[in-house]
Amino acid sequence: MSSIILSTSNLNIGYKTKKAIVTIAENLNLNLSSGKLISLIGANGIGKSTLLRTITGIQQPLSGNVFLNEKNINTYNPLELAQNLSVVLTEKLPPSNLSVFELVALGRQPYTNWIGTLTPTDIEKVQEAMQLTQIEHLATKKHYEISDGQLQKVLIARALAQDTPLIILDEPTTHLDLLHKVSLFKLLKKLTHETQKCILFSTHDIDLAIQLSDEMIIMTPETVVQDQPCNLISNGSFATLFKDEHIIFDAEKGKFIVT
Repeated sequence: MSSIILSTSNLNIGYKTKKAIVTIAENLNLNLSSGKLISLIGANGIGKSTLLRTITGIQQPLSGNVFLNEKNINTYNPLELAQNLSVVLTEKLPPSNLSVFELVALGRQPYTNWIGTLTPTDIEKVQEAMQLTQIEHLATKKHYEISDGQLQKVLIARALAQDTPLIILDEPTTHLDLLHKVSLFKLLKKLTHETQKCILFSTHDIDLAIQLSDEMIIMTPETVVQDQPCNLISNGSFATLFKDEHIIFDAEKGKFIVT
């Protein structure tokens, strides 16, 4: 039985400039449940990153609320938040000599003492995360010695080691070729079902997302809708995604076609 980990209530997202308030999307009522792989899709510049920043507490909403485990996200202190939510961003790692094991072990920071000493439990969690992502053979390699696809798995392992009920990834497949994209999608799907965590990720790989997500959140200029891919196909939600007469969604094949 899946339970709701994060929900939004009449959430309005956007940003304030000196002259005006810019609203990107309003009245969002989303539910992220355990054991679900949920993809977030939309055209470039539609506001996917703003939505992710708002529901992770990095950015304040214009109005409305975000609840994490039934508690307003604004009431968490940074340590509590890090024990309930892990975020994998697409930024480049700062220069360092960290090995893959050490990088994954950083996920244990919310639980270690101020010296950062790993307990046997911490080490077990790190090894478990590396097994789940199948990167044990990379443990002693430096993070700059591995491929982009491998590094993406290492960052996911770090989030798993953090042991939060919710993991949010911003564009995890950006720099990967098709083979590695498919393998990463399948890994995320496996992780949600094996660990019962909820994983939400934004992506441009819509055809793959349709095939592998349990649920999808679609952002268009008019609406933001959340549902299972089959329902989104049958109610025509994908048809409104791109404002271009040459890109049409074929509901029977469940994918986009260029005419």
